[in-house]
Amino acid sequence: MRLLIVEDEKRLAMSLAGGLTAEGFAVDVVHDGLEGLHRAGEGMYDLVVLDVMLPGMNGYRVCAALRAAGHEEPILMLTAKDGEYDEAEGLDTGADDYLTKPFSYVVLVARIRALLRRRGGGSPSPVLAVGSLRMDTAARRVHRGEDEIELTTKEFAVLEQLALRAGAVVSKADILEHVWDFAYDGDPNIVEVYVSTLRRKLGAAAIRTVRGAGYRLEAL
Repeated sequence: MRLLIVEDEKRLAMSLAGGLTAEGFAVDVVHDGLEGLHRAGEGMYDLVVLDVMLPGMNGYRVCAALRAAGHEEPILMLTAKDGEYDEAEGLDTGADDYLTKPFSYVVLVARIRALLRRRGGGSPSPVLAVGSLRMDTAARRVHRGEDEIELTTKEFAVLEQLALRAGAVVSKADILEHVWDFAYDGDPNIVEVYVSTLRRKLGAAAIRTVRGAGYRLEAL
C-alpha cells in the first residue's frame, strides 16, 4: 500500500513517514498543498494523510479538488484546530476521517488500516445494524426504523463506538481514546454528557450503564 503524507511540519511528517514505513507501507511526503494536490492527482496512492493548515493551498481545498476530480482514495485529515465545526468542514469536503493534533500514533495507524480495509471490502456504504437501529458510517446517517435521527459529529462517533461492539460493554476510557484520542485533556465526564444526549435522541433504554464498567448498546 502506498501512502502520501501532505504535512508542512517537516519533523512530524518525517516521523510519521518513518513509522509507517516500518509498518510496511510505501510512503511519500510533500510539504505544501499545491504539491500535494499534484501528487495525489496522479492517482497512485491508496490513501492520503492530509494536513489542513498548508502553504499554497489548505487541506480543505485540496480535499475538495480531489473529490471534484473524481479521486476516491481515502483521505485522513490532520489539524491543530479543535471543535466540531472544523471536523464537520473536513468531512463535508470529502474527507473520510479526521484527527486533531496532537494525536496518538497508534490511533493514527489504526485509523489508516481501518480506512484501507473499508476501501478493500468493496462496500461504499458500510452499515452497522443493531436491532432497529442502522448506522451508515459512510454517509454518516442514523435511522431507527423509518425515522432518521440527527446527530452531531461527536454524537455519531460515540454511538459508532458502541455500535461496533453492540451487546458488549464499552468503557468510558475506550470511548475517550477513539473519539477524542489521547490529545484530549479535559473532563472525562464529557462521555457521560454525550451518552445522555444520545439517550434522549434514541430512547433511554438504548444505552445501558454497566456500573463501574462502561456502557452497552442494546438491540431494541
